[in-house]
Amino acid sequence: MEGPDKKTEVVLLACGSFNPITNMHLRLFELAKDYLNETGKYKVIKGIISPVGDAYKKKGLISADHRVAMAQIATKNSDWVEVDDWESSQSEWLETLKVLRYHHQKFLSPVPTNSLQNALPLAKPGRKRKQEPNRHDPIKKKNQSPDIKSVPQVKLLCGSDMLESFAVPNLWKLEDITEIVENHGLVCISRAGNSVQKFIYESDLLWRHKNNIHLVEEWITNDISSTKIRRALRRGQSIRYLVPDGVREYIEKHHLYSPESEDRNAGVVLAPLQKHASDSKN
Repeated sequence: MEGPDKKTEVVLLACGSFNPITNMHLRLFELAKDYLNETGKYKVIKGIISPVGDAYKKKGLISADHRVAMAQIATKNSDWVEVDDWESSQSEWLETLKVLRYHHQKFLSPVPTNSLQNALPLAKPGRKRKQEPNRHDPIKKKNQSPDIKSVPQVKLLCGSDMLESFAVPNLWKLEDITEIVENHGLVCISRAGNSVQKFIYESDLLWRHKNNIHLVEEWITNDISSTKIRRALRRGQSIRYLVPDGVREYIEKHHLYSPESEDRNAGVVLAPLQKHASDSKN
């Protein structure tokens, strides 16, 4: 039964390189879950890690197969965060909005699909799912209709750096940012004293949808980053306790991250910059 006190179910989706996944990536999910649950309005039911595909062309980006495998190792003991390889398995780079649409569509449709065509614009997430009539089934009376479950909201989980990247020319499309903050929402983890609030204030678009942007302050500061992990590995330094032990062992076993791997895609323009700059010329 639904009532005025019913909590909105939320799925947290984190997109990114995860090159490699770190303990900080996992902490983002815990921080966001605690924050949303403590509002009394939301109930976080799942977290999804979606590593970007190789076509993103970011400098130093190793194979998606390795990045997905490490993320799976890192989350194997989690009872609510999982890894999805749909985005990473695509031959072309996908906008984050399309990944959000895809995962929301999975909750709308009872039949799993891997089709990119289903990553269509959505109405308001969190609303009741409409029943679609089946031509082969007789129309049921109202008292025979099964309960219709509400569809969980799929919110984009990110750090302050991703939010502030909205201002980078040609990195994001304005219409994509609009649909993300209007129809899905953001949960942004920021450090105390960070300038994210000022960034939102200075953006008319973000300010207009500020109620759908949840800023979560990270009071126990953690400065671990994938970039620093790769730097330590190139220098032969220990990364123990910075990444899950299983991830560290995987990296050692497969001899990942070296000066050579860091030069991968060097001089190549990032996929979104290529695409959006090209689109703006047409």
